[in-house]
Amino acid sequence: MYLEHFGLTEYPFGLTPNTRFFCALPSHQDALNVLLVALNSGEGFIKITGEVGTGKTLLCRKLLNELDTTFVAAYIPNPALTQSELLLAVVEELGIAVEGILRPGLLLKQIYRHLLDVAAEGKRVVLVLDEAQAMPHDSLELLRLLTNLETESSKLLQIVLFGQPELDDSLARPDLRQLRQRITFSQRLEVLDRGQTRRYLFNRLRVAGYTEPDLFTRPAYWLIHVYSQGTPRLINILAHKAMMAAYGQGRHRVRASHVRAAAADGKGTGRWALSGSWFWWAGLAAATAWAVIQWRGDAGS
Repeated sequence: MYLEHFGLTEYPFGLTPNTRFFCALPSHQDALNVLLVALNSGEGFIKITGEVGTGKTLLCRKLLNELDTTFVAAYIPNPALTQSELLLAVVEELGIAVEGILRPGLLLKQIYRHLLDVAAEGKRVVLVLDEAQAMPHDSLELLRLLTNLETESSKLLQIVLFGQPELDDSLARPDLRQLRQRITFSQRLEVLDRGQTRRYLFNRLRVAGYTEPDLFTRPAYWLIHVYSQGTPRLINILAHKAMMAAYGQGRHRVRASHVRAAAADGKGTGRWALSGSWFWWAGLAAATAWAVIQWRGDAGS
């Protein structure tokens, strides 16, 4: 579509999590560092939370790519499963042969034997669950039983949970207090501030092959931050649509007008949308004025 026009080798703002586009912003890099240190030190339970669109799945995949050969990883992207289904998913991910075995107790025994075999090879098993806020409470309790699988000196299974803030609400239940107490490290992914939004956009453009000076004008950067509120997924949507608008006009730089057009196109579907046309245009005018003020202040400093 616009790749040749902007001198790109691939689309920079796709919504599919691609670890090549991982941007080491403070919140995300800190979370990755905590994950790697905790796993390498043998901690049994780690939790990462963040609002919708803040990059949890991308961080999850980045973690899996960063684990060295001393780890065996089992990844479950959608753990909204019953206890039996969850056990079967773990068995399948670890490649354990359980022909005809469906009883949870027997599945646990098979998993335990497999974990012992892996430990005998000097390796550790990590179970990574994305979208963990969707897990039934019984299945969350099953995770506590899985962390009971250990030798005298170490845990046989380490667990990492990625989820929306609703995960914390689930774990706050009194009947899950034992599980909650076992979570040794917990990190929260934050939305991006104004400077981080610009760095995020710049990083993705560079990975996609852009070699010219800034593709986005300064007011365009600020408007993207205002409309997206620093949420990476919304930044991607706005940036992509703004680039399409610029391309449609034959422009080689994305201006504030293109971002406004992108926001108008997403009215009613994005976080930047306001209900009612009068209110929406009022919000649009306020956001534009704010961006211009910020731009003039930066230019004069």
